[in-house]
Amino acid sequence: MRTILAAVLLSGAVAKAASASDPSPELIAYGKALVEAGDCAGCHTADPAKPFAGGKRIDTPFGAIYAPNLTPDRETGIGAWTDADFTRALRYGVAPDGSNYYPAFPYPYFTRMTKDDTLAIRAYLGTLAPVASRNKPPELRWPFGYRRLMRVWNYLFFKPGLFEPDQEKSAAWNRGAYLVTGLGHCGACHTPKNYFGADKDAQALAGSEIGGWFAPRLDGAARSGLKSWSAADITEYLQSGRNAKSHADGPMAEVVVGSTSKMSDADVQAIAVYLKSLPPARREPTVTPPDDAEMRAGQAVYARLCIACHEADGSGAPRIYPPLPANALLQSINPSSTLRIILDGAKTVTTPRAPNTGEMPAYAKQLSDEQVAAVTNYMRNSWGNAAPLVTPAQVAKARKQEP
Repeated sequence: MRTILAAVLLSGAVAKAASASDPSPELIAYGKALVEAGDCAGCHTADPAKPFAGGKRIDTPFGAIYAPNLTPDRETGIGAWTDADFTRALRYGVAPDGSNYYPAFPYPYFTRMTKDDTLAIRAYLGTLAPVASRNKPPELRWPFGYRRLMRVWNYLFFKPGLFEPDQEKSAAWNRGAYLVTGLGHCGACHTPKNYFGADKDAQALAGSEIGGWFAPRLDGAARSGLKSWSAADITEYLQSGRNAKSHADGPMAEVVVGSTSKMSDADVQAIAVYLKSLPPARREPTVTPPDDAEMRAGQAVYARLCIACHEADGSGAPRIYPPLPANALLQSINPSSTLRIILDGAKTVTTPRAPNTGEMPAYAKQLSDEQVAAVTNYMRNSWGNAAPLVTPAQVAKARKQEP
């Protein structure tokens, strides 16, 4: 009840402040918290010395898009926008000139946000130092460069509408659902996409490949999802970048540092409550175990290079060296993240809650494609693990992708 009352009071304060000419410090602080929860800086900052000035390249299956300038510069940023312009852009993907944004900008998620929250975000962005930084045009393959095609895409795949709370669920569950399916836009990375780049709604949060990595399942799948994780495990992971079961790496490490580690305890715990409620969105694949020769080859590589940190039984040193048994990411249907870590190495993300560092060397130059495939198959199918076989051809393809 206290949480609900606080939310109501805050919403009223936001609405009142939004109508004022000068946003209140409370509104600005609330907007800053929302910007961090949405990890806006993660996409809209190319130069750390010029936060939110845009220019960061976002690669998609259809070509590259450059994130625009969100600073209040009147010529190149959003300083000349009205509140209505900003809300329409955020919730409907329409620019002030009437053109459509591409869904690399996650308006299909932001459409669920309340108007008060969008105006709080605008209030915070208005306090930033203006930076003159002209937006770069997209570099998309023909015919995707024609923005008018987005009208067709929106007609087919965009479902505008505010988040609707489930009255049968707790306040924490509803807050978590709002963050995951709206502002946090978790499905932008973790939900499989169709041929046109739209979410496969029936497989929400069931894992998807992104930028040479695999964003793992966030549903309740037994092997490769979060069934074995408690709500406390999820909370610790989001706040510190590690827990007793896994470590964040790749794009997720950036999300932890720039977003989830800065969120309030209540919001992170709400996300955990919501995620723990999700049933598996699709079945785990049937697995054919590697043959004995493949397992012996993988075990030999593991004994030579991995056993010192991860131990013979894969137990590792939780929160320092990730344990491998029952490791959900390791058992994902798509091995891209595991291959990236083996080939390029890994460094433990540091956060205020977990400042100690750890590092794994890169093995791209030491191991052949066959050896990487063998040790990957060994780890993915030992200690009770089970995952589809990795081929040398998959390793060769991973080598060609930039880390």
